[in-house]
Amino acid sequence: MAGKLYMVPTPVGNLEDMTPRAVKVLNEVDLILAEDTRTSSVLMKHCGVSTPMRSHHKFNEHETVTAIVDQLLAGETIALITDAGTPGISDPGFMLSRACRENGIAVETLPGATAFVPALVNSGLPCERFTFEGFLPVKKGRASRLQELAQEQRTMIFYESPMRLVKTLEQFVETFGGERSASVCREISKLHDTTHHGTLQQLVDHFKTQAPRGEIVIVVEGCPAPVHAKIDKYAQFKNKYNNMK
Repeated sequence: MAGKLYMVPTPVGNLEDMTPRAVKVLNEVDLILAEDTRTSSVLMKHCGVSTPMRSHHKFNEHETVTAIVDQLLAGETIALITDAGTPGISDPGFMLSRACRENGIAVETLPGATAFVPALVNSGLPCERFTFEGFLPVKKGRASRLQELAQEQRTMIFYESPMRLVKTLEQFVETFGGERSASVCREISKLHDTTHHGTLQQLVDHFKTQAPRGEIVIVVEGCPAPVHAKIDKYAQFKNKYNNMK
Protein backbone atom coordinates (compact mmCIF):
# COMPACT_ATOMS: atom_id res chain seq x y z
CA MET A 1 0.00 0.00 0.00
CA ALA A 2 1.25 3.50 -0.85
CA GLY A 3 2.23 5.83 1.94
CA LYS A 4 1.07 9.41 2.38
CA LEU A 5 2.52 12.87 1.84
CA TYR A 6 1.83 15.46 4.53
CA MET A 7 2.10 19.17 3.74
CA VAL A 8 2.99 20.72 7.11
CA PRO A 9 2.93 24.51 7.66
CA THR A 10 5.65 25.99 9.85
CA PRO A 11 5.65 29.34 11.71
CA VAL A 12 6.34 32.47 9.69
CA GLY A 13 8.03 34.00 12.73
CA ASN A 14 7.10 33.06 16.26
CA LEU A 15 7.98 29.41 16.93
CA GLU A 16 5.06 29.16 19.34
CA ASP A 17 2.73 29.22 16.33
CA MET A 18 3.66 25.61 15.57
CA THR A 19 0.56 23.48 16.15
CA PRO A 20 0.55 20.34 18.34
CA ARG A 21 -0.82 18.35 15.40
CA ALA A 22 2.03 19.47 13.17
CA VAL A 23 4.57 18.36 15.76
CA LYS A 24 2.80 15.01 16.10
CA VAL A 25 2.88 14.40 12.33
CA LEU A 26 6.56 15.37 12.06
CA ASN A 27 7.42 12.94 14.85
CA GLU A 28 5.47 10.08 13.23
CA VAL A 29 6.54 10.26 9.56
CA ASP A 30 9.52 8.32 8.18
CA LEU A 31 11.14 11.37 6.56
CA ILE A 32 10.90 15.16 6.55
CA LEU A 33 11.64 17.08 3.36
CA ALA A 34 12.88 20.55 4.27
CA GLU A 35 13.56 23.60 2.12
CA ASP A 36 16.70 24.30 4.18
CA THR A 37 17.67 21.62 6.70
CA ARG A 38 19.84 24.08 8.63
CA THR A 39 16.95 26.49 9.15
CA SER A 40 14.46 23.73 9.91
CA SER A 41 16.79 22.02 12.41
CA VAL A 42 16.28 24.99 14.76
CA LEU A 43 12.51 24.48 14.69
CA MET A 44 12.82 20.69 15.00
CA LYS A 45 15.03 21.07 18.07
CA HIS A 46 12.55 23.53 19.59
CA CYS A 47 9.68 21.08 19.01
CA GLY A 48 11.55 17.97 20.07
CA VAL A 49 11.41 16.35 16.62
CA SER A 50 14.24 13.95 15.69
CA THR A 51 12.88 12.52 12.41
CA PRO A 52 15.51 12.36 9.62
CA MET A 53 15.48 15.32 7.22
CA ARG A 54 16.43 15.68 3.58
CA SER A 55 16.77 18.80 1.44
CA HIS A 56 13.96 19.60 -1.02
CA HIS A 57 13.90 23.07 -2.57
CA LYS A 58 13.15 24.89 -5.81
CA PHE A 59 16.63 24.22 -7.19
CA ASN A 60 16.47 20.42 -6.88
CA GLU A 61 12.76 19.53 -6.85
CA HIS A 62 12.70 18.66 -10.56
CA GLU A 63 15.34 15.99 -9.94
CA THR A 64 14.05 14.67 -6.60
CA VAL A 65 10.30 14.31 -7.20
CA THR A 66 10.53 10.92 -8.94
CA ALA A 67 12.61 9.36 -6.15
CA ILE A 68 10.27 10.73 -3.49
CA VAL A 69 7.22 9.34 -5.30
CA ASP A 70 8.94 5.93 -5.43
CA GLN A 71 9.48 6.04 -1.66
CA LEU A 72 5.84 6.92 -1.10
CA LEU A 73 4.68 4.15 -3.43
CA ALA A 74 6.81 1.76 -1.37
CA GLY A 75 4.77 2.66 1.71
CA GLU A 76 6.78 5.40 3.41
CA THR A 77 5.12 8.45 5.01
CA ILE A 78 6.80 11.76 4.25
CA ALA A 79 6.24 15.33 5.44
CA LEU A 80 7.14 18.41 3.41
CA ILE A 81 7.98 21.66 5.20
CA THR A 82 9.40 24.98 4.03
CA ASP A 83 11.45 27.59 5.87
CA ALA A 84 8.23 29.38 6.86
CA GLY A 85 4.55 29.11 6.03
CA THR A 86 2.55 26.58 4.04
CA PRO A 87 4.27 24.48 1.33
CA GLY A 88 3.15 25.45 -2.17
CA ILE A 89 2.37 29.08 -1.29
CA SER A 90 5.27 30.92 -2.98
CA ASP A 91 7.40 27.94 -1.87
CA PRO A 92 8.15 24.41 -3.16
CA GLY A 93 5.27 21.96 -2.90
CA PHE A 94 3.12 22.12 -6.02
CA MET A 95 5.23 19.77 -8.15
CA LEU A 96 5.38 17.07 -5.49
CA SER A 97 1.68 17.36 -4.68
CA ARG A 98 0.79 17.06 -8.37
CA ALA A 99 3.06 14.05 -8.83
CA CYS A 100 1.43 12.34 -5.85
CA ARG A 101 -2.07 12.91 -7.24
CA GLU A 102 -0.98 11.55 -10.62
CA ASN A 103 0.32 8.39 -8.94
CA GLY A 104 -2.63 7.81 -6.63
CA ILE A 105 -0.75 8.81 -3.47
CA ALA A 106 -2.76 10.48 -0.72
CA VAL A 107 -1.81 14.05 0.15
CA GLU A 108 -2.94 15.69 3.37
CA THR A 109 -2.33 19.38 4.01
CA LEU A 110 -2.49 20.56 7.59
CA PRO A 111 -3.98 24.00 8.30
CA GLY A 112 -1.53 26.46 9.73
CA ALA A 113 0.63 29.51 9.28
CA THR A 114 0.83 31.58 6.12
CA ALA A 115 1.95 35.20 5.94
CA PHE A 116 -0.70 36.75 3.70
CA VAL A 117 -3.78 36.00 5.86
CA PRO A 118 -2.76 38.09 8.92
CA ALA A 119 -1.44 40.81 6.60
CA LEU A 120 -4.78 40.95 4.79
CA VAL A 121 -6.79 41.12 8.00
CA ASN A 122 -4.44 43.74 9.49
CA SER A 123 -4.76 45.92 6.39
CA GLY A 124 -8.31 47.03 7.13
CA LEU A 125 -9.14 46.52 3.45
CA PRO A 126 -12.02 44.32 2.26
CA CYS A 127 -11.32 40.65 3.01
CA GLU A 128 -14.38 38.93 1.54
CA ARG A 129 -12.85 38.86 -1.96
CA PHE A 130 -9.15 39.12 -2.73
CA THR A 131 -6.45 37.95 -5.13
CA PHE A 132 -3.13 36.58 -3.94
CA GLU A 133 -0.40 37.48 -6.43
CA GLY A 134 2.65 36.34 -4.44
CA PHE A 135 5.94 37.56 -5.91
CA LEU A 136 5.61 39.51 -9.16
CA PRO A 137 8.02 38.62 -11.98
CA VAL A 138 11.30 40.41 -11.31
CA LYS A 139 11.84 41.50 -14.93
CA LYS A 140 10.13 39.80 -17.87
CA GLY A 141 6.36 40.07 -17.66
CA ARG A 142 6.30 42.39 -14.66
CA ALA A 143 4.93 45.47 -16.44
CA SER A 144 2.29 43.50 -18.34
CA ARG A 145 1.16 41.74 -15.15
CA LEU A 146 0.74 45.08 -13.38
CA GLN A 147 -1.30 46.41 -16.30
CA GLU A 148 -3.56 43.35 -16.08
CA LEU A 149 -4.14 44.17 -12.41
CA ALA A 150 -4.84 47.88 -12.94
CA GLN A 151 -8.61 47.27 -13.14
CA GLU A 152 -8.71 44.45 -10.56
CA GLN A 153 -11.53 45.30 -8.12
CA ARG A 154 -10.58 42.77 -5.44
CA THR A 155 -8.05 43.51 -2.72
CA MET A 156 -4.59 42.48 -3.98
CA ILE A 157 -1.85 40.81 -1.95
CA PHE A 158 1.84 40.73 -2.92
CA TYR A 159 5.04 39.35 -1.41
CA GLU A 160 8.17 41.44 -1.82
CA SER A 161 11.76 41.62 -0.61
CA PRO A 162 12.82 44.64 1.48
CA MET A 163 15.42 45.59 -1.17
CA ARG A 164 12.73 45.97 -3.85
CA LEU A 165 9.93 47.43 -1.71
CA VAL A 166 10.30 51.11 -2.62
CA LYS A 167 10.70 50.39 -6.34
CA THR A 168 7.64 48.13 -6.28
CA LEU A 169 5.54 50.73 -4.45
CA GLU A 170 6.60 53.35 -7.00
CA GLN A 171 5.49 51.02 -9.80
CA PHE A 172 2.17 50.57 -8.00
CA VAL A 173 1.76 54.36 -7.90
CA GLU A 174 2.42 54.56 -11.64
CA THR A 175 -0.03 51.76 -12.44
CA PHE A 176 -2.75 52.00 -9.78
CA GLY A 177 -2.51 55.69 -8.80
CA GLY A 178 -0.97 57.25 -5.71
CA GLU A 179 -4.28 57.63 -3.85
CA ARG A 180 -5.03 53.90 -3.69
CA SER A 181 -5.13 52.70 -0.05
CA ALA A 182 -2.58 50.07 0.94
CA SER A 183 -0.62 48.58 3.80
CA VAL A 184 2.86 47.15 4.21
CA CYS A 185 3.20 44.41 6.79
CA ARG A 186 6.63 43.13 7.81
CA GLU A 187 8.11 40.58 10.21
CA ILE A 188 4.72 38.98 10.93
CA SER A 189 4.56 37.45 14.42
CA LYS A 190 8.20 38.34 15.11
CA LEU A 191 9.62 40.82 17.63
CA HIS A 192 9.49 43.76 15.20
CA ASP A 193 6.09 42.96 13.65
CA THR A 194 4.76 46.22 12.17
CA THR A 195 2.04 47.30 9.75
CA HIS A 196 2.11 50.66 7.98
CA HIS A 197 -1.13 52.01 6.50
CA GLY A 198 -1.66 54.84 4.02
CA THR A 199 -2.01 55.67 0.37
CA LEU A 200 0.52 54.15 -1.99
CA GLN A 201 2.24 57.53 -2.33
CA GLN A 202 2.41 57.97 1.45
CA LEU A 203 3.99 54.53 1.78
CA VAL A 204 6.57 55.40 -0.90
CA ASP A 205 7.48 58.57 0.98
CA HIS A 206 7.73 56.70 4.29
CA PHE A 207 9.94 53.86 3.12
CA LYS A 208 12.26 56.17 1.20
CA THR A 209 13.34 57.54 4.60
CA GLN A 210 12.82 54.38 6.68
CA ALA A 211 14.66 51.46 5.12
CA PRO A 212 12.53 48.31 5.53
CA ARG A 213 13.85 45.01 6.85
CA GLY A 214 12.48 41.48 7.03
CA GLU A 215 9.79 39.65 5.09
CA ILE A 216 7.27 41.98 3.39
CA VAL A 217 3.59 41.60 2.50
CA ILE A 218 1.90 44.42 0.56
CA VAL A 219 -1.90 44.67 0.51
CA VAL A 220 -3.45 47.07 -2.03
CA GLU A 221 -7.01 48.28 -2.38
CA GLY A 222 -8.79 47.07 -5.49
CA CYS A 223 -9.85 49.41 -8.28
CA PRO A 224 -13.11 51.20 -7.45
CA ALA A 225 -16.08 49.96 -9.46
CA PRO A 226 -17.10 52.21 -12.38
CA VAL A 227 -19.89 54.66 -11.56
CA HIS A 228 -22.28 53.04 -14.07
CA ALA A 229 -21.74 49.66 -12.42
CA LYS A 230 -22.71 51.13 -9.04
CA ILE A 231 -25.86 52.66 -10.57
CA ASP A 232 -26.77 49.33 -12.21
CA LYS A 233 -26.29 47.51 -8.93
CA TYR A 234 -28.56 50.02 -7.14
CA ALA A 235 -31.20 49.67 -9.85
CA GLN A 236 -31.16 45.89 -9.49
CA PHE A 237 -31.62 46.18 -5.75
CA LYS A 238 -34.45 48.71 -6.17
CA ASN A 239 -36.27 46.51 -8.71
CA LYS A 240 -35.91 43.47 -6.44
CA TYR A 241 -37.27 45.47 -3.51
CA ASN A 242 -40.26 46.75 -5.54
CA ASN A 243 -41.07 43.24 -6.73
CA MET A 244 -41.25 42.04 -3.15
CA LYS A 245 -44.02 44.53 -2.28
